[in-house]
Amino acid sequence: MPQAPAGSGPRRRTVLAAALAPLAVAGCSPDGHPRGPAAGAQPVPKDALIMVIRHAEKPYAGDWGRDEEGEDDPGSLARRGWRRAAELSRLFPPARGSALPRPGAVFAAGGKVAAPARCRQTVAALATALRTPVRADFAVGAEPALAHAALAAPMPVLVCWEHTGIPRLVRALGAHEVVGVPAAWPPDRYDLVWQFTRGRGRWSFRELPQHLLPGDA
Repeated sequence: MPQAPAGSGPRRRTVLAAALAPLAVAGCSPDGHPRGPAAGAQPVPKDALIMVIRHAEKPYAGDWGRDEEGEDDPGSLARRGWRRAAELSRLFPPARGSALPRPGAVFAAGGKVAAPARCRQTVAALATALRTPVRADFAVGAEPALAHAALAAPMPVLVCWEHTGIPRLVRALGAHEVVGVPAAWPPDRYDLVWQFTRGRGRWSFRELPQHLLPGDA
């Protein structure tokens, strides 16, 4: 009866399989080249941390705000709003007891109408303390473009926005279906932070009180 060649048969196949196993674990093909992603596989989005606040208090109907020069301006922050803006840096390092991470980028609504002016006024002192420019490239209504820019910016990111546009921003981020995310920003609240954290492609949400001024909830 013919004899099998030396080194063939079940024992040789077992040794060969053992030698190739590390390549399979490492994602390599048997010839040593890295395997590409499986057909149809989607890359996992990078981790992200986005903090969203509303601009600080605006004047009541019929009242006047104050601009940066102290002049009457209905499109600027109310006196209480300016006090909140001055205290905002207490939420972030290096302030003692800070509750939030130090922003790597700060965005505010752009444009010339009232809400964008208040957004920029709200974060101006904070941005100066952080030595970070305020990015006001996007107007209210351009939330998809804002979301794209925010996700590409150095993390963490702080966004100061007009309250009716915040749900559109949340949707543009892809975080609108996360458990606990309100459908709308409370119209009478200026003292909240919405924090969205994405890890391994999944968003989580928490709402934090600012506790900066007397009367904050």
